[in-house]
Amino acid sequence: MTLSLYHYIINKNETKERQTMEYIFKSNSLCKKYGSFSALTDLNMNIEKGSIYGFVGKNGAGKTTLIRILCGLQHPTSGSFELLGHANTDKALEHERRRMGAVVESPAIYKDMTARDNLIQQYLVLGLPDFKGVDELLELVGLADTGRKKAGRFSLGMKQRLGIAIALCGNPDFIILDEPTNGLDPQGIIEIRELILKLNREKGITFLISSHILDELSRLATHYGFIDKGHIVREMSAEELRQECRKSVRMKVSDTGVLAEIMDGLGIEYRIIDDTCADIFSEINFSAIAQAFAEKNCTIFTMEEHDESLEAFYLSLIGGNENA
Repeated sequence: MTLSLYHYIINKNETKERQTMEYIFKSNSLCKKYGSFSALTDLNMNIEKGSIYGFVGKNGAGKTTLIRILCGLQHPTSGSFELLGHANTDKALEHERRRMGAVVESPAIYKDMTARDNLIQQYLVLGLPDFKGVDELLELVGLADTGRKKAGRFSLGMKQRLGIAIALCGNPDFIILDEPTNGLDPQGIIEIRELILKLNREKGITFLISSHILDELSRLATHYGFIDKGHIVREMSAEELRQECRKSVRMKVSDTGVLAEIMDGLGIEYRIIDDTCADIFSEINFSAIAQAFAEKNCTIFTMEEHDESLEAFYLSLIGGNENA
């Protein structure tokens, strides 16, 4: 099977899968310009319902612009999107955004109010008929025992949990979190992680999480979207990412077409990276491999163990040297 035919089959299967999936958000060639500057360019993004979508990109890549569009704070220059089952041109979308919650940059809390009063205030803003769910939310995020303590005296982790509780008012289907563990101590990071996982598993809430802490994000995300220069470079599931980052022997050869032929003949699993590089996912006998390559007049330049982290994968994906 040729590499191009392999990619055709994989892409065709992915298209079939996407046609049967239900999405919280889908965009089609989304663009956003500020004068001559393009913050988003031909952005195609798919957030599956029930997923925890890790949104990865360096500063200035377009993450904040996309989040603002999702929240209705800005409108695209061109392109289209569907959010919560409604097109961006649908007037009903503004009302449907009540099914969303967001904690962007820092939690929007009233520091001179208690946690309970903060939630009551949000209930009033949303026009909810009563405050029956307030105590349940406080219990859910671990703030039930804060009593009359003002939010301004909360630790950073407590403020983040209060911000998530506020986002949960109105029983949303979709929550956006921007750097939810930024600045937290290890215990605070664990608490936020466990809360997100609990809300996703028990309440089926879909999350979009933008984060620079990629190691922590890898403990949460079920799907990833990598953005660079306003464009989605790649979307993938957590399982696909694990496959990309698993341990292997990376070989650099003169012809990966010959490598594919040899590995297929030996029943060895491999992945072609480009014309000269491939990853081998089995223990190999170097002498036997070297002889097989020599018989095919194919040169092995290097062989080295390869175990790629999420950070390294991201950097190789965008071809840069800056951290996410």
